[in-house]
Amino acid sequence: MDREVGRGGGVDRDVTVSRTGGLRRVTRPPHPALQPYLCGRIGYSHLAPAYEVRMVPTGHVRLTLSLAEPFSQIRRLGMPGAGTGRIGSVVVGMEDRPAWCAHAGGRQEVIRLEFTPLGAYRLLALPMRELTNLAVELDDVLGAEAGVLVERLAAARGWAARFDLVDAMLLARLGRGPEPAPEVEHAWCLLSESAGTVPIARLADEVGWSPSYLVRRFTEQVGLTPKTSARVLRFHRATQLLASGPVDLAEIAASCGFYDQAHLTREFRALAGLTPGRMATATRPADEALAL
Repeated sequence: MDREVGRGGGVDRDVTVSRTGGLRRVTRPPHPALQPYLCGRIGYSHLAPAYEVRMVPTGHVRLTLSLAEPFSQIRRLGMPGAGTGRIGSVVVGMEDRPAWCAHAGGRQEVIRLEFTPLGAYRLLALPMRELTNLAVELDDVLGAEAGVLVERLAAARGWAARFDLVDAMLLARLGRGPEPAPEVEHAWCLLSESAGTVPIARLADEVGWSPSYLVRRFTEQVGLTPKTSARVLRFHRATQLLASGPVDLAEIAASCGFYDQAHLTREFRALAGLTPGRMATATRPADEALAL
């Protein structure tokens, strides 16, 4: 673990660099005004061999700024079509099924942002249902602004300058993005804070809307229905427990709100294409960084 040296020779104490083999990970907290909208941010660079990585639903929206070789393709499992083809900087919307991300190898230099769905609604300024289960070129979301940003990031001297550019872009968009409906925000908070275990019938009662109206507004601003969002959040919590070490699957099922272990296994097959046991052993330590 080390710190990045700035242009003047000083050390930027907010930028943290770690290395695993040839993979270099770089982090810095986002601007305080952006923190409510971001779940995570990481930069990474390395000379990558060809690889494929399984992507599973997380309850987040991802924006990946690619400054070197593009990804070969992203292919959503269980959906028609052969995949995206070569794709560089990309936005991946809310998901309720797995996908494959492939890279042909070569130099990778990436900044990846993970937004809350309502943060993405505010900062990307479009209905989140338009991105559900899709991976789209950043140009299609931000227009000409995307190309200018990527060029400036590639030319920047150091990761601190890159993070400054990203923060400036997001802060500018924050000032003109749409405000989520307070009712949708409250419903999402109830779901996310409970990891998807709040009964769906309670959400409409809590916000004072009819169930059908809640579903319509929630899906527009989050990208998934409340029921599907709850499934994804329960699944994501279960994957975190699986990754923490040897655990009892029946205990995970009970603690995450599944009816039983069989229900847990069915949900893992639907959302990840794997059983919980295979999920626990299928991911390499570097996969999280390499995926979109």
